[in-house]
Amino acid sequence: MAELGANLVVINPGSANVRMGFASQDVPFNIPHCIARHITQRNDDRPRLSVRDKTLNCRATPSLNAERERAYDIIASLLKIPFLDEDMPSASQALPPKMGRVDALSSQQSKDDSKFTWTDVMDRSIKSSTSVEMPVDKDADVDPLQRSSPDGSDHDSEEIMYKEMIFGEDALKIPPSESYCLSHPIRRGHFNISQDYSLHQVLEDLRTIWNWILTEKLHINPRDRHIYSAILVLGETFDNREIKELLSIVLCDLGFSTAVVHQEALAAAFGNGLSTACVVNIGAQVTQVVCVEDGVALPHTALALPYGGADISRCLLWVQHRHRTWPNFETDPVNKPIDMLMLNKIKESYSQIRSGSIDAVTLVHSYEHEKSVGHQKTNLSALNVPPMGLLYPRVLVPEEYPPPPRSWFQDYDDMLEETWQTNDSLYSSGNGGFSMWDSYPMFPTRLKKFENIGLVEAIVSSILSTGRIELQRKLFCSIQLVGGTASTPGLAPVLEQRVLNTIPSNQPIEKAEVLQSRSYPLFVPWKGGVILGVLDIGRDAWIHREDWAKNGVHIGSGRKYKDSYFLQAQAMCYYNT
Repeated sequence: MAELGANLVVINPGSANVRMGFASQDVPFNIPHCIARHITQRNDDRPRLSVRDKTLNCRATPSLNAERERAYDIIASLLKIPFLDEDMPSASQALPPKMGRVDALSSQQSKDDSKFTWTDVMDRSIKSSTSVEMPVDKDADVDPLQRSSPDGSDHDSEEIMYKEMIFGEDALKIPPSESYCLSHPIRRGHFNISQDYSLHQVLEDLRTIWNWILTEKLHINPRDRHIYSAILVLGETFDNREIKELLSIVLCDLGFSTAVVHQEALAAAFGNGLSTACVVNIGAQVTQVVCVEDGVALPHTALALPYGGADISRCLLWVQHRHRTWPNFETDPVNKPIDMLMLNKIKESYSQIRSGSIDAVTLVHSYEHEKSVGHQKTNLSALNVPPMGLLYPRVLVPEEYPPPPRSWFQDYDDMLEETWQTNDSLYSSGNGGFSMWDSYPMFPTRLKKFENIGLVEAIVSSILSTGRIELQRKLFCSIQLVGGTASTPGLAPVLEQRVLNTIPSNQPIEKAEVLQSRSYPLFVPWKGGVILGVLDIGRDAWIHREDWAKNGVHIGSGRKYKDSYFLQAQAMCYYNT
């Protein structure tokens, strides 16, 4: 594997993070998929951090608040959480029956992972006095040390400038008073295109982020990239125009010699050594359910759910406000990215699914003041409610993003020779705030869905849509959870029980099983891309840079993965030679 993968770079882009690394590595780099660029403020403007992909409406309507409260009550009754309408006991009081505590200050978890420090946005370089040209008398016999300065002192000066671009986690920790614009080029599984964020800017940010990772993390010099090949592991939410743009970035802008595209669900199955499975990929902003049979993803089984781990983190904050356990801090995960980092750390450390009320005594940090980071010891409550939002998405805090401009849907180079059908309903919101792509136009042959249903219903619906009882039995016993949130303690047994109870009684299914992942679930799709790339010795489906730049791709049926409707730019192509 190390020998064959030495010149292969596997790229698995997501909405919140991008995983990238050599195929010879055990694990990839997992870097926040964002970039902050320094902007020049007008004299009358106060310097501040701006977030380009700001939501249109982060406050729920009264009807949505009522739905969320009802969903919370259902979850609380199922988990037998006491004191639903009362104040939770303080940390000094004894816990009532059926209430568990996860102490964040115990010896096992003494490390304070939720504390972050502000990013230094200044670039400091030493400007030596010797770099300045000075007249030299060839006949003078003077000691160079005496020549440098009359008093023998060093006049080296420090030149301080703003960093033009900041990447990854450092970009999320920029102080709010600094003049930077933070951008996330991918949002909810699609290009983050809006009236304020054009396609050109999205592609430029993607190219710049990936180029920085290749140069600074993988140490691949741009002039040497022609000896490397790229494997793109892409989620099922990307449409064919987005895939074409990503291929152009990899081949034309970044300079890889060849590239291939693999579906994330298929790669996840291979990453765990499976050929048949129901793959449930719980990402930061999108959850995807796809069934794979004998190494082929079944397109009519695909479901994309518009929520993920980031929504659980924001729900955690809402639950604490509801229980009045959150300190009196200005916590704003949408407009202050460092607060979102803190919430993610708390969620990853203490969220779990089991009966009773789950408490955690932890330090909550305040990033209101940039000069000092305050903190308060806090008893967080009902930490098993937020992850249950995967099953009851109405409890999640809704979020609405600007719709993409109409011109985005006019793909004049469409390879299926279909026309995009757009209408005004594209810009309407009717799914509790998840409206960016809920009316996204689809091809008649693409049976991909984008539903706002619970994860259990999505799994059952996806598997039953296969229509064959033998395959259904195999898939119900081969449910595979991948993604960062898949590691939530208690999630797998809850899914097993509820999936089995949700299967219609007229279906002869007696068992449902969630398979244990062979490695960290977050990296399974990336590892599957490694395996697919190394095993594909013939490379029949690989695209060469010269062919892509000169001819592009065209419809064809003799290529590999011809059964895939999703990755049309790669799967249904041939070259003009």
